[in-house]
Amino acid sequence: MEGLDLLKKDWQKSTNSFTQIGENELSNMLKLRSSSIVKWIFIVSICELLLGIILGITLSLSKTHDESSELLQKWGIYEFYMACSIVFYLVVVWFIYRFYQNYRKISVVSSTKELITNIINTRRVVKRYIAFNLISFAVLFIVVCSFGFYHGYTTESVMHDGNGQMPLTVMITAIIILILITAVLTLIFWLIYKLIYGILLRRLNRSYEELKKMEL
Repeated sequence: MEGLDLLKKDWQKSTNSFTQIGENELSNMLKLRSSSIVKWIFIVSICELLLGIILGITLSLSKTHDESSELLQKWGIYEFYMACSIVFYLVVVWFIYRFYQNYRKISVVSSTKELITNIINTRRVVKRYIAFNLISFAVLFIVVCSFGFYHGYTTESVMHDGNGQMPLTVMITAIIILILITAVLTLIFWLIYKLIYGILLRRLNRSYEELKKMEL
């Protein structure tokens, strides 16, 4: 009987050892998967930035850019537009740096708790990045279109012997239409971001849920 008890104790120790090894292997797998996902978020954001820069350079070499610049100067918002563009790109670069930081942190963490914390931080940064891009687009689009419409309407009014003033009904109608157009375009961009970053975030969230189960 004593020999049987010793065998049982030895088997229980072996079972606990195998369980521990399994958890460590699973934790390492989740760490590698999370690191790969965050790396792809970093890569996609860089590609997005490069695409914007390439499009900006391409447009700057075309006649359309010169015409657009003249219109913005005529409307009196050229400096505002350029300042917003510079701030936008600086903030985007800062977000990309944050993605890189998160990737490095997830790559070197050793504990499950630290990995969970870094995943939460990464998800938060990605959501803020998407929100910033959408809000920046909506605000800039509304401002530019508002000035363009107002300048165009008052100019046409003066040319047709008007007083150069915009009636309140026309202003309200224009604001409603502009808000609707902005909402539709913002929704389209949000769906694009949801498709690209949403897939990566869902995979990252699965890693997070599995890690939480291991912590329980």
